[in-house]
Amino acid sequence: MRSVRTVAYELPARLVLSDDLSVPMRATLRYETDDPYAVRAVFHPPGQARTVEWFFGRDMLALALTERTGQGDVHMWPAVDAGHDVVFIALQTPAGSALLGFPARGVDSFLRETWSAVPTGAESDRLDLDAELAQLLAGN
Repeated sequence: MRSVRTVAYELPARLVLSDDLSVPMRATLRYETDDPYAVRAVFHPPGQARTVEWFFGRDMLALALTERTGQGDVHMWPAVDAGHDVVFIALQTPAGSALLGFPARGVDSFLRETWSAVPTGAESDRLDLDAELAQLLAGN
């Protein structure tokens, strides 16, 4: 049985409300080696007790350090904001949308640690396709 390693980084995020207004928000990026293609982002909206979770591809987040990327409800791109390199993540649902800014340096550090856990290109080595298929067939 393989061990599961979790990489978790709490990053200072900014919830962008308008061109002139953003508010700080806690956010945690999580990566687990048993789900090697995905990053889970846990957001703590200001003034709310609940959290909001989104999943997106690790490769997409890495690409966002250098170029615009995304599909469906998630789009990301690099930018300079107030003299600092940031990664913007735009999230959209039928109920609304959010634009978040993360320090690019923190995103890069998070990704480097995930790559030390599971190098790019080795993700499929972490998957147990037989177990996944058995779980699907069992209806779980």
